[in-house]
Amino acid sequence: MSDLLKNIDARTKLAGTNKLEILLFSLGTDARTGRRETFGINVFKVREVMRTPPITAAPEMPPSVEGMVSLRGALVPVVDLARYAGVDTQTPRSIMIITEYAGHTQGFLVEGVDTILRLDWGQMRVPPAMLLAELGGLVTAVTELPDGRLVMMMDVEKILSETTNYDDEIVYRNIKPLDNPRLTVFFADDSSVARKQIERTLGAMGVKYVAAINGLDAWLELEKMAAYAQASGQAVTDLISLVLTDIEMPEMDGYILTKKIKSDPRFVGVPVIMHSSLSGMSNQQLGKSVGVDEYVPKFEPQRLSETLTRRLQGGGVPALPSC
Repeated sequence: MSDLLKNIDARTKLAGTNKLEILLFSLGTDARTGRRETFGINVFKVREVMRTPPITAAPEMPPSVEGMVSLRGALVPVVDLARYAGVDTQTPRSIMIITEYAGHTQGFLVEGVDTILRLDWGQMRVPPAMLLAELGGLVTAVTELPDGRLVMMMDVEKILSETTNYDDEIVYRNIKPLDNPRLTVFFADDSSVARKQIERTLGAMGVKYVAAINGLDAWLELEKMAAYAQASGQAVTDLISLVLTDIEMPEMDGYILTKKIKSDPRFVGVPVIMHSSLSGMSNQQLGKSVGVDEYVPKFEPQRLSETLTRRLQGGGVPALPSC
């Protein structure tokens, strides 16, 4: 199984080309529907794939958290994805995917892994409303394989948010409001959990916002705003103070969105902040290569608010790490 993840460093070259690689996996046959669905997760978020080791039960864990395992001296929580997703299956979950994103490491129990698939983000589509309603917002994107199978990208940020003891009140309590009604942040993110956290952060800051659910929707809306500014004799910066973008999004990723913004003279003076759970140094360097002004990891509302405050107020700009 480790062969699946060989040469992962070489895969960083895919970023900025609107391409990604996803690890396909299954959770077992659902007794209620008789179907065996195929799910996917971005390879960048996968540290390793292994046989499920002994799991130690832990008290006061969410229902879908089986317990903890010790990996090289570190305790890692283990989530039964079938139970979390409401898949009624008796199939043993003998495989564990170790994931690492948003500064957290966790194990996902699955029935089995299939292969790594290379795709263009343009092949990933926003899930239909019916699918979103059925799975409770668990899926952020879908694509169809040549054999007719539907692959569903799981919102792993939602899983992390709902299976950890994350005290929302504490992390938002010290966010300071800005006294400037003219400020507007435009943000793009395909995760419903991430969008809610951004909205709550901006709400605590007293900053207006416009939201998009993926990079393509964001770019189309930004073009409309730029055209309106031009027609009304305004600068784009009168309408948009800052753009905040995720990296992973169906149809157009955050790297391509940033490239488009930074190569369009209409958006001169609009800073772009990358806000992602892909917090590795390689991702930050790739962001820098396409013109990102700054990088902020997800699940850190206080840090996000401090970065936005500094940028919106025209304060000092710390450089992204150099190569």
